Amino acid sequence: MPTPLTEFPVRRLTTADLHLCANLSEDRGWPREEHKWGLLLAAGTGYGIDDTETGGLVAGCVVTSYGPALSALGMMLVAERYARQGVGRRLMRHVLAETGETPLALHATPNGQPLYEELGFTHAGRAEMVRGRFRLSGPAPRAVTRAATAEDLPAILRLDAEVFGVDRTHMLARLPAFADQLRVAEADGVLTGYAAAWPNMETQVVGPLVARDTDTAKALITSLAAETERPLRTDIDVRHEELLTWVKASGIELIAFNSVMLRGASALPGDWTRRFAPLTVAAG
Repeated sequence: MPTPLTEFPVRRLTTADLHLCANLSEDRGWPREEHKWGLLLAAGTGYGIDDTETGGLVAGCVVTSYGPALSALGMMLVAERYARQGVGRRLMRHVLAETGETPLALHATPNGQPLYEELGFTHAGRAEMVRGRFRLSGPAPRAVTRAATAEDLPAILRLDAEVFGVDRTHMLARLPAFADQLRVAEADGVLTGYAAAWPNMETQVVGPLVARDTDTAKALITSLAAETERPLRTDIDVRHEELLTWVKASGIELIAFNSVMLRGASALPGDWTRRFAPLTVAAG
């Protein structure tokens, strides 16, 4: 008698499974995003259920750990032929057992949100996904930015830990090789923000975006846009209304909303007022 889908074994995914993960994305109509998958599988822990019939994956996801204070779940996907058969719930229950008492964060699409609510996640915020060709609207931002150097990494890590409330060194140390651009903002010799732009299919994703105020965030986006001809894409916390109004006036349009959801905590750690965009929603 065949094993029920809800009892299929879950295994760890590694960078050797990159092609299988990209195929799973494509199966669900997502971009292959091999560059992003590579980062997540290297810096986080992948979980997958194998499809013994096709040699692909029935389902997969990645958990990025930031210590006992927070983990982030992303890239939760179920192959089309196995959709709505309990596979996603099976994989999620395994992840929750693995992460234990550690608070878990994720960005949920409207389709995925009911399952996460059933599993004890609560709504903790909202982000707007925006995309478009940037054309500066209004006066240029006043904040001064420049390309980051290797010497800036310790200051970037200190600022990031302060703003995000967790140590993300294992992720950010990969950023110079992962991103096409990494820029910092300074005032009186003090680092006041940083941002990266990295390639994702036909777009440049802006993230992380950390800044002491909205003008600094605008300056970092403007400087990143000046060095690429690709459309920009990013995910901005809806509470940053001024920045969202500005990017939309500058040609970057709303694509979708994602709900920020948490299990095991009532709010994300850190300072949201300086946290404008994540590196990727898949890593928190």
